[in-house]
Amino acid sequence: MTKIYALWVIIAETVGGIAGFLTRNDTKIYADTITKPLLSPPPLVFPVVWVVLYALMGISAARVFAAEKSQYRTRGLWLFVAQLAVNFSWCFMFFKFREFGWAFVVLSVLLVLVLMMCMNFLRAERFSAYLQVPYVLWLVFAGYLNAGVYFLNA
Repeated sequence: MTKIYALWVIIAETVGGIAGFLTRNDTKIYADTITKPLLSPPPLVFPVVWVVLYALMGISAARVFAAEKSQYRTRGLWLFVAQLAVNFSWCFMFFKFREFGWAFVVLSVLLVLVLMMCMNFLRAERFSAYLQVPYVLWLVFAGYLNAGVYFLNA
């Protein structure tokens, strides 16, 4: 069972790590040149928060993977993969291409996918959905930051 948890956490952390690595120079430029909205945390907060969130995502997915087979389990895991892909793409849209309006659209799609994933996780393995609450809250906060950056830098 430990191997299943480790595998899912590694998958989630790897996706985040690759996105962070590939946009590392762009995030530095962003931090130095973009006007940010009120309540923007210091740059160090973001990687710390994302490491925790990716770990929670992986643990949650592992719990669902280990749950009894059902349509909710299957759909939830597909939504997990889909939201990871959209999450990955947001980093490029926002940091690399600085398309803040489109990044907000991508983030909105991401939030919908995560909420759909949570609904399926809730039916497949209840606690796994609760592990996604910090992620949902962070995405809402990220939406505020993304919109703020868009309006302040348009």
